[in-house]
Amino acid sequence: MSLADSMESLRKIDLAELDLNNLGSWPLPVRIISCILLLIAVLALGYNFHLKDLQSRLEQQEAQEATLKQQFSTKAFQAANLEAYKAQMVEMETSFGAMLRQLPSDTEVPGLLEDITRTGLGSGLEFEEIKLQPEVTQQFYIELPIEIRAIGTYHDLATFVSGVASLPRIVTLHDFEIKPVSAESNSKLRMSIIAKTYRYNDKGLQK
Repeated sequence: MSLADSMESLRKIDLAELDLNNLGSWPLPVRIISCILLLIAVLALGYNFHLKDLQSRLEQQEAQEATLKQQFSTKAFQAANLEAYKAQMVEMETSFGAMLRQLPSDTEVPGLLEDITRTGLGSGLEFEEIKLQPEVTQQFYIELPIEIRAIGTYHDLATFVSGVASLPRIVTLHDFEIKPVSAESNSKLRMSIIAKTYRYNDKGLQK
């Protein structure tokens, strides 16, 4: 049968007369077209339900591959510079340990109290109290808080604080509180302050 004959026979077919329960009785051109349409439908459904999911998984794997490549590049760079990092760490630890060992020992605390007292008296202050507080142990050092209460003018107090900061010993000042000695006069002020000095904790460094 030629193509023209097939097209002519298709025109003569009444779709209403086709029996869905007996596909074998359909004309050959109709059966061929139906098979082609069925194949197209199967391929479309297969793409939507299977190939589309595979495509999505492929895209996820490609994104994960890019991330892993970046991680590998970073770790490869770190591994290549590992020895340099180790040498730098050893140098830092050595330098840090040397600085910690420059902190004073227990025997220097009385000398510090004497320096603070001398600085205060030289600034014109009148001390009410200088009292050592309990030590606070950190990993590499131990804090030695000293509670100080003194009376003087604003200028005297400022001179004292500046003098303490200039001591060769490491001393930090905390928790300032300044109030007038009396309500009648503001010339005399009472200052409460915590001075902290530090000593080396050799046990902490050994850990």
